[in-house]
Amino acid sequence: MKTADRISAQQPSAMPVSKYRPFVEVNPVDLPDRQWPTRRTTRAPRWLSTDLRDGNQSLIEPMNAERKRRMFDLLVTMGYKEIEIGFPAASQTDFDFVRSLVEDDAVPDDVTVSVLTQARPELIHRTIDSLVGFPRASVHLYNATAPVFRDIVFHNDREATQELAVAGTREVLAYAEKVLGDETVFGYQYSPEIFVDTELDFALAVCEAVMDVWQPEPGREIILNLPATVERATPNVYADQIEWMSRNLTRREHVALSLHPHNDRGTGVAAAELGLLAGADRVEGCLFGQGERTGNVDLITLGLNLFSQGIDPMIDFSDIDGIRRTVEACTQMDVHPRHPYGGDLVYTSFSGSHQDAIKKGFTARAEKVAAAGGAEEAVVWELPYLPIDPKDVGRSYEAVVRVNSQSGKGGVAYLLSSTRHLDLPRRLQIELSGIVQKHTDAYGGEIDAEQLWSIFADEYLPHTAAMGLEPWGRFALKGTTLTTAGEGTDAVLTVTLVDGGEEKVLAATGNGPIDAFVNALGEVGVEVHVLDYAEHALSEGGDATAASYVECEVGGQVLWGVGIDPSTMTASFKAIVSAVNRAGR
Repeated sequence: MKTADRISAQQPSAMPVSKYRPFVEVNPVDLPDRQWPTRRTTRAPRWLSTDLRDGNQSLIEPMNAERKRRMFDLLVTMGYKEIEIGFPAASQTDFDFVRSLVEDDAVPDDVTVSVLTQARPELIHRTIDSLVGFPRASVHLYNATAPVFRDIVFHNDREATQELAVAGTREVLAYAEKVLGDETVFGYQYSPEIFVDTELDFALAVCEAVMDVWQPEPGREIILNLPATVERATPNVYADQIEWMSRNLTRREHVALSLHPHNDRGTGVAAAELGLLAGADRVEGCLFGQGERTGNVDLITLGLNLFSQGIDPMIDFSDIDGIRRTVEACTQMDVHPRHPYGGDLVYTSFSGSHQDAIKKGFTARAEKVAAAGGAEEAVVWELPYLPIDPKDVGRSYEAVVRVNSQSGKGGVAYLLSSTRHLDLPRRLQIELSGIVQKHTDAYGGEIDAEQLWSIFADEYLPHTAAMGLEPWGRFALKGTTLTTAGEGTDAVLTVTLVDGGEEKVLAATGNGPIDAFVNALGEVGVEVHVLDYAEHALSEGGDATAASYVECEVGGQVLWGVGIDPSTMTASFKAIVSAVNRAGR
């Protein structure tokens, strides 16, 4: 046997490397006594969501008023207290949405809305006009301070650039005092754009000049936002810039120093975390990292990174699938299946050795929890491959039985899609792959599309879905009737159910049809928790058929059910019955 004394050396590429310069040669920062590397994060920062502004402007099709409102309500429900709701001077659509939140009394008294404007008087006036009647509101003013914008875009020198920021701040202050009444608690935010490319001494000078106008003092803070509008360097460089500014700003105790990282180099989260160590008080970002180009910093990842370290993020992420579904519906953009914490596959292991380690970890944890008298929170979380307990974000650990390649899952999903038009959710694909694997282990050989349909129908659907199958399962759905007393009232559902051969009529109420149906099952002693839901049409026109997929927790088991019916509501009920029957099979 031969052994290698060295590996082959990498060879120069043909890429035009000479076009580019290291960032630290373009805009150096000198901070030899930096303190941030030895600091430790112990509490959550202030958060601002800019999903409705920075996130929205980056979408292929920007959100309409209905989707914006749905996103706003989600952010409020999750606990965000600062929400940037738009650029009202940019379009009538944005202006009307901002006003709708006032007219609908949609903003809680403890939530501060923020709106963006450039430093032009007519835009400032339009922006502040949109805020009349809000309980708490702030104006976010910005102007370009970086040399590439001063020299190429606006042909301004330093003096003219600083004067634009100062004049804009004066205009905001004067017009807000004229237009806004005492019912509005008013705040101000200024951003030197693009901060990371702006010479530090000039960024400091502009911020100081702006503060001279605003005059921050006790009870009158100013937010100074230092954006990495385009991420241009490693996160430690951004941290050095933030610490330098934090050290050198006067009136620092009255300044909320804010971060606005983008993800152009793929390190936006790291830049935000190091920026907080460097002295920042606040982070602006978007759920799941929406935003221009590669996106704004991801508030989901930042918040759950804190959670994984035992720090309360002060935001509720306990229904991560519900959050993801809402964001996907509002943005019409898919969340990547391997997105941290929220992707479909992040609590799934395909490797057998990973599965084995995780299962042993769960066993060991169960013993420790039992020894602690059943107190889950008394036992520190330490499991192989799982940085947090999936249950804490409303998920489960989805083990994949003897499937360790994408091709197995993908092939099963492709056959059902191409022959039966079924578009299975990813985690259902994984579950089904394990069932198919058991079948091939038992009977050998390959299975064709008809055999696959038979396996699928026998597992998930009534026996009439494929020829030659024997009926099974405790329950069968015969019919339902849904009524509501009016908008905003509970749904009243009457269910005709065959339970072990005996026909029963059940009645229940709920905040929607699915909730009412789950409550009806509770009348016969079945406790069901719906964890995830998806549906799609199998055909079009008057004879359209719908397929519903529901992930449920039934008696401690987490498993999927499938329903197919011309009525989407009935299909969802059948899917829940499918999951309940499977739990008892």
